[in-house]
Amino acid sequence: MTREIRNGLQVDAKLANFIETQALPGTGVSVDAFWASLSELIHDFGPRNAALLAKRDEIQSKIDAWHVANRGSDIDDAAYRDFLSEIGYLLPEGEAFEIETGATDPEFAKQPGPQLVVPIMNARYALNAANARWGSLYDALYGTDAMGDLPAGGGYDAARGARVIAWAKSFLDTAVPLAVGSWADVDVVGILNGSLVPALADPAACIGYVGDASAPSQIVLKHNNLHIRLVIDASTPVGQADPAGISDVILESALSSIMDCEDSVAAVDGEDKTLAYYNWLGLMRGDLVETLTKGDRTVERRLNPDFDYTAMDGAPASLKGRALMLVRNVGHLMRNPAILDKNGDEAFEGLMDAMVTTMIAMHDLQKTDGARNSVTGSVYVVKPKMHGPEEVAFADEVFTFVERALGLPQYTVKLGIMDEERRTSANLKECIRAAKHRVAFINTGFLDRTGDEIHTSMEAGPMIRKGDMKNAAWIASYEDRNVDIGLECGLKGRAQIGKGMWAMPDRMADMLSAKIGHPKSGATCAWVPSPTAATLHATHYHQVDVLARQDEIKAMGRRGSLEDLLTIPVAKGVNWNADEIEQELNNNAQGILGYVVRWVDQGVGCSKVPDIHDVGLMEDRATCRISSQAMANWLHHGVVSDEQVMAAMQRMAAVVDRQNADDPAYIPMAPDFTSIAFQAACDLVFKGTVQPSGYTEPVLHARRLELKASQQG
Repeated sequence: MTREIRNGLQVDAKLANFIETQALPGTGVSVDAFWASLSELIHDFGPRNAALLAKRDEIQSKIDAWHVANRGSDIDDAAYRDFLSEIGYLLPEGEAFEIETGATDPEFAKQPGPQLVVPIMNARYALNAANARWGSLYDALYGTDAMGDLPAGGGYDAARGARVIAWAKSFLDTAVPLAVGSWADVDVVGILNGSLVPALADPAACIGYVGDASAPSQIVLKHNNLHIRLVIDASTPVGQADPAGISDVILESALSSIMDCEDSVAAVDGEDKTLAYYNWLGLMRGDLVETLTKGDRTVERRLNPDFDYTAMDGAPASLKGRALMLVRNVGHLMRNPAILDKNGDEAFEGLMDAMVTTMIAMHDLQKTDGARNSVTGSVYVVKPKMHGPEEVAFADEVFTFVERALGLPQYTVKLGIMDEERRTSANLKECIRAAKHRVAFINTGFLDRTGDEIHTSMEAGPMIRKGDMKNAAWIASYEDRNVDIGLECGLKGRAQIGKGMWAMPDRMADMLSAKIGHPKSGATCAWVPSPTAATLHATHYHQVDVLARQDEIKAMGRRGSLEDLLTIPVAKGVNWNADEIEQELNNNAQGILGYVVRWVDQGVGCSKVPDIHDVGLMEDRATCRISSQAMANWLHHGVVSDEQVMAAMQRMAAVVDRQNADDPAYIPMAPDFTSIAFQAACDLVFKGTVQPSGYTEPVLHARRLELKASQQG
C-alpha cells in the first residue's frame, strides 16, 4: 500500500487522491484545511474514543465477575439492578424533555413508510435503493409469492394478471375509496371541471395528473401522506384488458434508504473505503452511473429525476423521485489502515467516516437546482453500536467538530441512534437526551441486540436457543420501550422511530402477513430487503395511520418494564436432547459459514445466503454475531464440546460448499478445512467469548486482510 503524508497522517494514496481531486472540489473546503481538520479530529478525539472502549471492557469485566460470583443461585432482580447502577452501566433517568431537532425532511417528520438498507460499496444496489422511492405494485404482485404462489415460467399469464389487477383495485378501494362503487368497475379515468372522474369519497385525495386533463397519462393520489400514481395506457396488454385503461399502480415505496458503510459491507483498507466514499459522492452529486450487461444489451443505471405533474389548480408541481438517503457510519470500535496517525497507529474508522461522509454530503447541500437529497439542508448519519449516553454524547461532539471544520451550521448533521446494544436500551431516554439537538432516528435491531444480550451476560449461564429469543421477556420490553420512550421524548413530527429487517426476500406473502405489525407498533419506518419488498410493505402504511397510532400508544403510557428488559434469557433447568443440540449447532454453524465465506473470500458484506433449509436469508454481520455468540455461550458452559462444535463446522462447510457449487468465484472449504474463511468462522466461535461485545468485525477484518495480502503476494 502506497501512502501519502498529510498533516501528520499517513493516508492511503488512492484515498488521498480521491479526496483531493474528486470529493473536495465544489465543496468550498480547501485541501489544506481538510487535512488539518481531519488530523486534529483523529489526534484529539482518538484517545477519547479509546477511553470509551476501555470503559466498555472495564464494565464487562465487572459484570462477568458478578455473574461468576453469583453462579448457581437465582438472580435477585433488585440486587442485579443495584449492581448495574453501582458500576455505571445503569444510569438514573432524568426529567422529562423533548428533542429539539430542527429542519428534518418530510420523510422524517410527516411520512411514515418503508426504509431500505444497502451496502454502499455496490453501486447497482445503491442506485436501485435510491430509485426505489417509486415501485410498481403490479410488478411486485405478479413477480413474487405475495398472492400466495409464484408465477409460472414463460410469457405473460393473463389469468395471473387479472388476479394482480383485482388485488390492486381492492387495495385502492381501501386506500382511496370511491364515492360510489369499486375501482374494479371503473371504465373511465380523467379530470373533469377540476375533479377526478370517477368521484372519490374524499375528493382532496386526488392532487394532480400528468398530460391532458381530459385524457391524462397518470393520476396522482394521496393517502396517509403517501402518494399513489395510476398509469393509464391502453396501448399495453395490461391496459388493453382494463376497462379504464389502467396499466399500472405505482406506489411511493422506499421513502428513505440507508447507504451503509458498516454492517453490510466488507471495507477493510484504503481501497475499500475509497470505493465506499466514491459511491456516496456519486449519490450526493447525483451523477453516479452503473453500466450493466444483460444478454446482448448494455444497460445504464442512474438516479431518477423528480416526478413532475400538474396540480389540480393547474399549477406545475413535483414529487421526489428518489428515496431520502442516510449514510450509516462505522461505530466507535473499529480502526482502519486506510489512515495511520502520527504514531503509526490505525485511525478510528468512525472518525474518518464522520469527516469524509459529511464533507461529501456538502455537494447536495450546495445544490441550487435539480433533484436534492435533503430539501431542508440536512445530512443524515446513522451511528450504530453505541453503548450508553456517554458514547452518544461523544458522537454529538464529533459532529459538532466536523460541522465547524467544514463551515456548516451546528446541527446540520442529524443523528440516527441504533438502539441495538443492551446498555443503550437500558438508558435509551438518556441516550436521546445526549443528542437532543440532532436526533432524527432511533431504531431497534433484534439481531445485534441479541448478540449483545448474550455476550453481556455470557457468564450467567447457558442461554436459550436462538429461535426462542423472540419469545423472551426482554425482547417484548425492548421493542415497546423503544417506541414509548421515543414518543415521550417528542420524536413524533421530528424524527423516525424504526423497526428491523424482514430477512426473507423470497417470502413476500409471509411479509405481507407479518410486517404490518411494525406500523401497528407505532414505528414510522421499518427495514425491507429489496425495492420490491418496499412496494409491498408500503401497502401497510395505507392500512395503518401511523401518526394517529402513535397518539394512541402515547396515551397508554410506558409499557415495557426495565425489569423485563434486564431479564437474562438463561435456560434454567433445560436439558436439551442430543438431536436438539445437534440441530442448534448445525443451524448456527451453517449460517456463520455461509456468510463468512463470502465476506472473507469475496468481500461481500451482505447477500442472500441460503439457510440450512435452502431458504434465502439476507445476512449481514448482525446475523453472524448472534449465531457465533450463541455457539460460544454453549461451548463456554459445557453444553457442547470443542469436538462437537468442530464436527458441526465441518459438516456445515460441506453443505455450504454444495449451496455455492454454481459460483465460479467460490473457494470450497471442505474437505481439508484449511481455508482462511473456514478459520475465520471457527475464530468467531472458539474465540467468541473474548471478542469485544461479541462483535464479528475484528475477526472478519483480520482474516479478510490476510486473504488480500496472500492474493497480492
